[in-house]
Order: sequence, then C-alpha cells, then structure tokens
Amino acid sequence: MSIIDQFTKQKYLNLETFRKNGLGVKTPVWFVQDGDLLYVTTEVSSGKAKRIRNNEKVNVAPCKMDGMLSGSWVPARVRELTEPMDNLRVNSLLDKKYGLLKKIFDSQRARHGTKYTVLEITLVG
Repeated sequence: MSIIDQFTKQKYLNLETFRKNGLGVKTPVWFVQDGDLLYVTTEVSSGKAKRIRNNEKVNVAPCKMDGMLSGSWVPARVRELTEPMDNLRVNSLLDKKYGLLKKIFDSQRARHGTKYTVLEITLVG
C-alpha cells in the first residue's frame, strides 16, 4: 500500500504548517486528491498561506472534521499555484467532491470578496 492510499475517500486533511520559530500549527481542511498530489484552497492572507510562503515543508494526515487523525502523519512539500487554469481545475474537483456545501461556501466567499489560492501538496515520506 502506497502512502497516498490513506488519503483516498477521506473528506478532511490535517495540514501542519510551521511558524518561523518551528512551532507546528495543525489545521483540518477540505482537500482533493489528483493522482499522487493533494490540493487545498485557502485565503491568500491566511496564516497557513503565510507560513507556507516562509517554509514549504509541512506534515499531512487524513483526519475527521475536528482534526482527529484517521491516518498517519506524512512529511510533504507545498507550493502555491498561481495559474488561473490550476485554480479552475482544483475548484472543479472540490465542487465534485463537496457538492452543495462547497457552493454555499463559495457564495459566501464571493459576497465578502475573499481571495483564495490553491496549494499543491507533494508527499515526500
């Protein structure tokens, strides 16, 4: 069994990013899997986006909505995608996975004018 297999059919991903002082910050997030890559969206100005811009090394694990792990931590690297086509593709995958709930969140985002970015996660463990 491959390390990516533990993420198949999971709804949430626990994403651990690191502050400049090395302290880890764990956040449960929605994600999609496309082959061997995982994708997450987040606000451009969110703490996790800022931490990732400073340090691409993260840990990820499948989890429940409350962050309780349902799999093992895996070291990974993250990069922020900036191409509009990447954003469209990932948002389409998220729409398919999360359906109506995602559409509700998207409408709230649009009303508030919140800007989002896509994070591509590559497992290295």
